[in-house]
Amino acid sequence: LETSLRWARRTKGVFDPTVAPLLDLWDIPSGPHPPPSPESLRAAREKLTSDFWPKNAKEAVAVTAHEHPLNRTYRQVSTYWEMVYRMARHGIIHGDFLVENNGEGLLLYAKVEPYLAEIRAATSPRSFQNAEGVAKEVPMGRTIAEHMRARVKKTLAAK
Repeated sequence: LETSLRWARRTKGVFDPTVAPLLDLWDIPSGPHPPPSPESLRAAREKLTSDFWPKNAKEAVAVTAHEHPLNRTYRQVSTYWEMVYRMARHGIIHGDFLVENNGEGLLLYAKVEPYLAEIRAATSPRSFQNAEGVAKEVPMGRTIAEHMRARVKKTLAAK
């Protein structure tokens, strides 16, 4: 514990020994719906990264329908990143540290950002609110999100 607290002080809170219990939540089955395995989440993230490139609001909203082939993957991945970004927005993990080490969630956000109004109207007004917050409020989040927007634009232009 002393070593953990020393590292917390040395990193000005970037290393936070109190975050472990929150991360352990993924290991606690909740009723009939246990959390996804690391393998299934990794596969879902890879599938959404490669297969989900909406070109308009209709395509972006279509994936939210239960019968859409990517719906389960979309829900699993988008809610995962919303949880992660929620931790950054509430100071549980340092936002810049988080996005410096992983911009994948901001790639998904950049894919849906042009269609947020339609997605929120079709699902929930809170859809992608934490990803949006990180993309707008966290300095490195703004930088990474801009890079991801350019990547999405380039990829869609080639499709």
